Amino acid sequence: MKAAVGRATVIAGGGYRGTGLLIPHRRERGQTELPAWKEEHNTSHRKGRARVEHVFARMKTWKILRDCRLKGDGVHTAKLGIARLHNLALTG
Repeated sequence: MKAAVGRATVIAGGGYRGTGLLIPHRRERGQTELPAWKEEHNTSHRKGRARVEHVFARMKTWKILRDCRLKGDGVHTAKLGIARLHNLALTG
């Protein structure tokens, strides 16, 4: 996984343990609660992931993505194009 993303910081779910990606903190065996700083980190992690998941859900409703869904690398290419256009819009 780490080789695929290079030096980019990637947040992931708990299913990606041991991959080097940023995942939520978990309680250790015998621990009843997480320290406050870990709970705060998990909260910010959830908020960031929720935004990304909402974007993916929204993009799935776009016709350009529905049309190229099963055409090899079509969805990946379309998402890259949309992300570039979005970044351009943000930078002015």
